[in-house]
Amino acid sequence: MVARVWSLMRFLIKGSVAGGAVYLVYDQELLGPSDKSQAALQKAGEVVPPAMYQFSQYVCQQTGLQIPQLPAPPKIDFPIRDSWNAGIMTVMSALSVAPSKAREYSKEGWEYVKARTK
Repeated sequence: MVARVWSLMRFLIKGSVAGGAVYLVYDQELLGPSDKSQAALQKAGEVVPPAMYQFSQYVCQQTGLQIPQLPAPPKIDFPIRDSWNAGIMTVMSALSVAPSKAREYSKEGWEYVKARTK
């Protein structure tokens, strides 16, 4: 019985985290234009480290544990706009040719099977 409850709790926690991630992506418009994504990434870079520090201090106060100081996050100076658009274009291009490639490959496979059965 306890194992079932624990399994249900794990499922609910994982579902909540996944739902929160989807909501965050939608709310921050991360899948929108690349300039908005770049701005959201910069905002996250400014907000996340202080939030992690505050959370670790809260955990220390509540549990009495000593958490070592986390190292500073690495500085990322990468033009996301260029790679974001290229990645999206590549994925969309692959998805657009997928039906014709599937038809082509299935035709080749069918011809192979027919040739082997003769």
